[in-house]
Amino acid sequence: MLSTVYKAGRAPALLRHGRRVAVAPQTAQLRSLTSGVQNLSVRQQIESPIARLQKRFLSASAARPGNATQSAPNPNAYLDSGVIKPKEFVDVKKVLVIGSGGLAIGQAGEFDYSGSQALKALKEAGVSSVLMNPNIATIQTNHSLADEVYYLPITPEYVEYVIQKERPDGIFLSFGGQTALNLGVQMQKLGMFEKYGVRVLGTSVRTLELSEDRDLFAKALEEINIPIAKSIAVNTLDDALEAARNIGYPIIVRAAYALGGLGSGFANNEEELRNMAARSLTLSPQILVEKSLKGWKEVEYEVVRDANNNCITVCNMENFDPLGIHTGDSIVVAPSQTLSDEEYHMLRSAAIKIVRHLGVVGECNVQYALQPDGLDYRVIEVNARLSRSSALASKATGYPLAYTAAKIGLGHTLPELPNAVTKTTTANFEPSLDYIVTKIPRWDLSKFQHVKRDIGSAMKSVGEVMAIGRTFEESFQKAIRQVDPNFVGFQGAKFEDLDFELQNPTDRRWLAVGQAMLHESYTVDRVHELTKIDKWFLYKLQNIVDCTKELQQIGSLQSLKKENVLKAKKMGFSDKQIAHAVNSTEDEVRARRLEFGIRPWVKKIDTLAAEFPADTNYLYTTYNASTHDISFEDKGTVILGSGVYRIGSSVEFDWCAVSATRALKAMGEKTVMINYNPETTSTDFDEADRLYFEELSYERVMDIYELENASGVVVSVGGQLPQNIALRLQETGKANVLGTDPRDIDKAEDRQKFSEILDSIGVDQPAWKELTSVEAAEKFAQEVGYPVLVRPSYVLSGAAMTVIRSQEDLKDKLEAASNVSPDHPVVISKFIEGAQEIDVDGVASKGELIIHAVSEHVEQAGVHSGDATLVLPPANLDQDTIDRVKEIAQKVAKAWNITGPFNMQIIRAEDPEGGVPALKVIECNLRASRSFPFVSKVLGTNFIDVATKALVGKDVPKPTDLMAVKRDYLATKVPQFSWTRLAGADPFLGVEMASTGEMACFGKNLVEAYWASLQSAMNFRVPEPGEGLLFGGELSKNWLATVVDYLAPLNYKLYAADAEVKEYLETKSKHKINVEIIEFPKEDKRALREVFKKYDIRGVFNLAQARGKTVMDVDYVMRRNAVDFGVPLFMEPQTAMLFAQCMSEKLPRPEGIPSEVRRWSDFIGGKPL
Repeated sequence: MLSTVYKAGRAPALLRHGRRVAVAPQTAQLRSLTSGVQNLSVRQQIESPIARLQKRFLSASAARPGNATQSAPNPNAYLDSGVIKPKEFVDVKKVLVIGSGGLAIGQAGEFDYSGSQALKALKEAGVSSVLMNPNIATIQTNHSLADEVYYLPITPEYVEYVIQKERPDGIFLSFGGQTALNLGVQMQKLGMFEKYGVRVLGTSVRTLELSEDRDLFAKALEEINIPIAKSIAVNTLDDALEAARNIGYPIIVRAAYALGGLGSGFANNEEELRNMAARSLTLSPQILVEKSLKGWKEVEYEVVRDANNNCITVCNMENFDPLGIHTGDSIVVAPSQTLSDEEYHMLRSAAIKIVRHLGVVGECNVQYALQPDGLDYRVIEVNARLSRSSALASKATGYPLAYTAAKIGLGHTLPELPNAVTKTTTANFEPSLDYIVTKIPRWDLSKFQHVKRDIGSAMKSVGEVMAIGRTFEESFQKAIRQVDPNFVGFQGAKFEDLDFELQNPTDRRWLAVGQAMLHESYTVDRVHELTKIDKWFLYKLQNIVDCTKELQQIGSLQSLKKENVLKAKKMGFSDKQIAHAVNSTEDEVRARRLEFGIRPWVKKIDTLAAEFPADTNYLYTTYNASTHDISFEDKGTVILGSGVYRIGSSVEFDWCAVSATRALKAMGEKTVMINYNPETTSTDFDEADRLYFEELSYERVMDIYELENASGVVVSVGGQLPQNIALRLQETGKANVLGTDPRDIDKAEDRQKFSEILDSIGVDQPAWKELTSVEAAEKFAQEVGYPVLVRPSYVLSGAAMTVIRSQEDLKDKLEAASNVSPDHPVVISKFIEGAQEIDVDGVASKGELIIHAVSEHVEQAGVHSGDATLVLPPANLDQDTIDRVKEIAQKVAKAWNITGPFNMQIIRAEDPEGGVPALKVIECNLRASRSFPFVSKVLGTNFIDVATKALVGKDVPKPTDLMAVKRDYLATKVPQFSWTRLAGADPFLGVEMASTGEMACFGKNLVEAYWASLQSAMNFRVPEPGEGLLFGGELSKNWLATVVDYLAPLNYKLYAADAEVKEYLETKSKHKINVEIIEFPKEDKRALREVFKKYDIRGVFNLAQARGKTVMDVDYVMRRNAVDFGVPLFMEPQTAMLFAQCMSEKLPRPEGIPSEVRRWSDFIGGKPL
């Protein structure tokens, strides 16, 4: 019986032979498993129990069936047979695609990827596309995909203006995350789609509402008897308490229409519920109180359905962490490993039933809670749009979900669509996997003050990695190293209270599990009791622990035998990890491994588990194999991507990596991309000739470089990660690093060398010194005078930098960083207050500057450039300064002999004697920076394209001065913060970067551009005249007075939390104003919320000089609660004054379409990108 079932588990007979074949009677048993799949002969592949067993207990080397002779299925023969009746296509000529705006926690680069796919599908269909997305750092906002682009806020007002101008007849809402979804629901309520005759393509707004409005959702699932977690939707605090009494504690609170579990959390008693509900109700009109199922398994299915009711599940995933941690903050494996066949099919059938009942057209994701020791389950939520999980599922299976969803939206059906990745199957085919994928999130919580580190039902991670292996151990260890190159693999860390850490998840939970199992000899049972992580996973981790101990017992490199090394490599150990265990070095272990002839094998992701020949360029390496799936004749150029998204390195570098890949392709070069971030466009199947979903470590890059016989490697377009290994690649690995010599890169990274070169070419810099003791540091600070800037030596995006204003502060800071020593020196430099910061992006070839851009910061110096508002072309810099900056750029390019992209930050400080202002270089990176996409799109020249030509030395253009061109527009780039998600963090800008994304808008002047840019921030609402504004902060400067002068004529109600601020504003303001003092309960969030409500406070201006020392500081409380209550917060003086000026000029709004609503191509005059 099993053998026939196994045959039935392959592609349906029809797909194999292109004609209808009688189906063997034994398959009848399978019929019951796929309730709801009517047409058996054209049904998708149903996975056989055998294949599932093979998946669950992935043997150390999954051998491929020997069937090279079998011919590939041909979807065309099958389509020509006339089985599929063509359907009427959706008749649209022009479609508006809504993007997701700036990257925020819970909504990141995956929407650049899915939106790009949708635009690609429109282009193929010959439908013209208009994209609205203020996120200038994305690939989708190039003209290569969208016909027209609008950089504008995604709000009903602005979308209506664009519809009036462009008159589209269709709109896509499912490719812009929660932003686009909420917009669609609002616009439907306002009747705008009907008014302008715009058709919503794909999933209807009604279905979106069904999936988002908890009450409707519960009723819909009741109709088909699908169990969901019992929940009661409420609109007030009292109702919430009443609901909790009915359901019984512990409960979970969720906010409707919220992203990534925003405003949700667990409550064990009434007190906890009061605090949580108070906050959640400010973020959402409706909250749900439901029974907590903490400790159950969490499983997800990705489902695709077309308008003809064909429906398949593309991928199922299982969370390593039990329910209670948001799936975006969980470690996830695909396919599921611990489900029985019965559980798998029960949930699969339910998913298909739900998606059909809700009427989803396109892609959908269903999340379940599953009882760990029974068949009871609950549906947690359904996302009727592309989500973070769909990007992961697409990359994990090789099934292009977003592209397929867009095609379905245009009226295609699944059986008639070929799978764009494999080209040998149709889209109506469920992928099978002969590997296992692990996703681990990346948090950056240590960058914030007062932040709570626990993880729960609200997402806090800023990025994620995806690793592919053939055993769980291999996949898991690869993923750990991808999250942060400082981790060697499964490891531990010191915790004060290990049991508490295991019971209460934080962002460092897996390290606690590592500590318990590796160093404290906890048993699997004990760890399971504390964490509720399934024992299957823990036994696998125990294998890693045992292997580590074996290596430690061997103890020396000489005693290592071939089988020891091979066993460790099969479990995903890195050379460095083996070296640690046997007291050796990475290079020695690598040499020994190659001596034994142990190299990784390259395998394809082909969606068919190698049962049929399929040609894809999705590759991964594994030691659990015995052959390569590909041959290596290309001798291509390797491009190193940016790795995991984190604060300081995000989608901007993905734009750079993709631009470089496209430029190389255009020059006829073969390209090899290495990156492991599932959210990105660079890991899409049709960007590079070969894509390795792999680690960006020295070991793995060298493995691939050697296997591919590569002609060179590009390290300057992926941010800081590739830079860090550049020198080793060249010196130890003898790789050909293209562009600037890594030894020169080192001269810019090393402060001492950097400084000496600047001195030698006559370029100024702030006074600085590297110090190895606290005494020396105090002495130097006294010489140059406070404030000073303190930082450790090597750093990305200002990590651990601080401005120190007094000797006590200095002592505190250095003693906190207790390891100031000759091994760990600190760098202290003079901090110049009130200076203006300037950003320079340039491209040079052999030391000659080819193109450059000069942008100015609005904020005062001391705000990290990633958090600053950039203006290009500069609005306030005089020509003389711009010329001098160019001269500095030319000198720097020559001194470091730069070939390729580079970026500098310069500060302009006024001369106290009234002479020429000083220009001092504070930083220089010999790589692409995060402002490259911005300057390229504003100036209409692709800087990376030029840089790539310089790297290869082909068709290098003549030097041109883009800054000399007079332009009648400018653009401002503003940061997107995710404070709301980071409970407790102080929303205050400093030298440490805090923003997670960026937006940019164009305008004819600074006010127009900034007005639009700031409204593009997520959930930003302009305070309207007549509403309340709350003021606080520094009174020794005239900042607050300036703001009030702009706003007083607009009749806002003005409030302050103390008498000092009131008196200051009333005496300093030019206008006669009245400021009311309000009560300000610092410790009681609920009471404070009532205060905000009572006085209708819709904007907070809190302009403090420094962070609050404690959480009781009135300014900290004011800032934090503005963020928690979803009220716009202005906490930086220069931008606050600028926005006040915008409000004074732009309010009340005049009739008609505002002048900033213009196509990008109209602003820059053409479509150069």
